[in-house]
Amino acid sequence: MPRDLVFTPDAPAPPSIYSHAVKAAGLVFVSGTAPTDPATGQIVAGTAGAQVAQCLRNISAILDAAGSSLDKAVSATLVVANEADFAAINPAINEEWLRWFPTDPPARQGAKMPLQLPGLLVSIAMIAEA
Repeated sequence: MPRDLVFTPDAPAPPSIYSHAVKAAGLVFVSGTAPTDPATGQIVAGTAGAQVAQCLRNISAILDAAGSSLDKAVSATLVVANEADFAAINPAINEEWLRWFPTDPPARQGAKMPLQLPGLLVSIAMIAEA
């Protein structure tokens, strides 16, 4: 089965050990994406909702480079930095999520982030149709 690695200058550069995404089997598998502003290289400050919005802007650019889009998303994994804070930040996450996916949202699950970075509240990985 052929696999295509996806990279785009319109999203923050991933570490050299992985690609933005891999396109295979009719799907696009987007790596975990932080709420980093591609122009500054910094994690956006603010609420979990603001960070979700930046993650989704980055993922949108990655999916576009793969010939896909957010409306083809089938699954998303939201990774939170601090599980104890999840109840407090979940309403902001849900509010922003509904802005991006007002109808037919992808399946969504959560996980705890294995490492801590200053200011990072959430990261998102996604699978979309190619």
